Amino acid sequence: MLQNIRDNSQGWIAKTIIGIIIMLLALTGFDAIFNAASNSRNAAEVNGEEISLDELNQAMNMQRRQLAQQLGGNFDPSMLDDKLVRESSLRALIDRALLLQGARDADFAFSESALDQLILQTPEFSVDGAFNAARFDQVIQQMGYTRLQFRELMRQEMLIGQLRAGISGSGFVTDEQIEAFARLEQQTRDFATISIPADTAAVEVSDEDARQYYEQNTDRYRSQEQVVLEYVELKKESFFDQVEVSDEEVNDLYQQRIANLAQQRRAAHILIEADDASDNDARAKIDEVAKRLNAGEDFAALAKELSEDPGSSNEGGDLGFAGPGVYDPAFEEALYALQDGQVSEPVRSDFGWHLIKLLGVQSPEVPSLDSLKPELVRELKAQQVEQRFVEASKQLEDTAFESSDLAQPAQELGLSVQTTDAFGREGGAGVAANRQVIQAAFSEEVLVDGANSGVIELDPDTAVAVRVKQHLQPEVLPFDEVKGAIVAQLQRSKAADQAQQASEQMIATLRDGGEASGQWQPVEAASRDQEGVDPEVLQQVFRMPKPETNDKPTYGSVRLPSGDYVVVRLSGVSEPQSALSEEDKQNYRRFLASRSGQQDFAAYRQMLHSDAKIETF
Repeated sequence: MLQNIRDNSQGWIAKTIIGIIIMLLALTGFDAIFNAASNSRNAAEVNGEEISLDELNQAMNMQRRQLAQQLGGNFDPSMLDDKLVRESSLRALIDRALLLQGARDADFAFSESALDQLILQTPEFSVDGAFNAARFDQVIQQMGYTRLQFRELMRQEMLIGQLRAGISGSGFVTDEQIEAFARLEQQTRDFATISIPADTAAVEVSDEDARQYYEQNTDRYRSQEQVVLEYVELKKESFFDQVEVSDEEVNDLYQQRIANLAQQRRAAHILIEADDASDNDARAKIDEVAKRLNAGEDFAALAKELSEDPGSSNEGGDLGFAGPGVYDPAFEEALYALQDGQVSEPVRSDFGWHLIKLLGVQSPEVPSLDSLKPELVRELKAQQVEQRFVEASKQLEDTAFESSDLAQPAQELGLSVQTTDAFGREGGAGVAANRQVIQAAFSEEVLVDGANSGVIELDPDTAVAVRVKQHLQPEVLPFDEVKGAIVAQLQRSKAADQAQQASEQMIATLRDGGEASGQWQPVEAASRDQEGVDPEVLQQVFRMPKPETNDKPTYGSVRLPSGDYVVVRLSGVSEPQSALSEEDKQNYRRFLASRSGQQDFAAYRQMLHSDAKIETF
């Protein structure tokens, strides 16, 4: 436990921020930040601030994409309950809105310069240890954002992070609390156990007992209600051979692709921060730095000595490689006017005065048309295939609705009618494993009325329509078929009851001063995470009251998952005698303060909800 506290207490703020940037940002989605003004459809209002349906849909889509990425091929979109996804996403958006309002009310702020540095220094945006604009664009596009949207989202996440850190970081504990927690945490216990097995072999169950149980519980022994489905399957992949693209179209797409390859420039800078009040002083300082550079002093050395950018000064001002659109416009304009190794004149940005040095230029490697052609052809075909697939899905929907079976839709679309094996409400193999297919198969419209289903999307590339071919009603299973399972169940139950009675009798004998019929297995000085002891037994040991005297142990028992019982004799409780070291005390202090801070933040968030005016639509 102490090692866990030590490990988990290091750098938690930094880990939280990085986690927010890379993972949690994606949960809430803010695509509608920039168009909500033109969209009057709202999902909720939080203290008068709107949460649009676009934001909610973006958040729901992001949750689905995250699950798909995490589960890979095991992901079944139909397993997701859209109502639960919507509720979860809306709660997250409301939570976020309240926290942002709280951060603004508390006057938290996050500068553009700090935001730039955070982006440049995020490992997920780096290639070979340096920021890579192409990688940055790739990551945020996968998350569904433009650069501007991502910057806005990060700014808001940093504000929430500051608020969280400000409240969570204010938690504190007293020395008395630390010592009391340490005494409990480091407490050890001496105990011994005797196991009383639930011996199923020693239990006899008569045919009469089994039959009586069967007759009293016939509903437990019914066959499943099952269906056999007919279905037609529409696959997007089948359309690729039906479409063609011209060489001209391929060449046009190739030109677009290579035109987007941006030159990367490696910049270093020396920053003297400035606002309106300090602008003249900052300009004088940067002019003095420029004079020292002109006199032959080293740029990197001056950056380490004088630059007020904490993110790059220790690196000699080096900002790494980046493409267009990353830096402040004035900074970027000056950077792209430099030759390799050249230093700019003083440049004023929103953050202050800069001297900028161009350390290097990376021209993108332009792939040949031949190397990209297969990818370009498939991309162009995919656009046509998508349209064909949508049209075919609509045709399948219409003809399945109008037809009394699936033969006509299959004939019109050149498909074949396939048949599933029988399956129940828990699903089966193939298409019958899909939750939407199962729901459709057992719906009143399909199962009772005998209609064809609508089109069901198995995944983005596959759609089906189904109908019930055969409906198998549940029936009571014959006694002989389930007799073995009933006998085994009754044996386990009776054996566990016998083990419990034996444990209770043994404890009563021990408390009266008698001896146990069995060999005690002693464990001395057991800690709360003692290895080699069943967790259930260990929990029981530390729940038992401390013995009044050394010669009067405490007794108890616990049932194991197997049905066995364990009688426990607690003979001693020892607390640490030596004082805590300063290192251990600090570790406990950080752990307890962090836990207290998290509780405070949870209480603050609950207060925001209690005081807020929240309307959902």
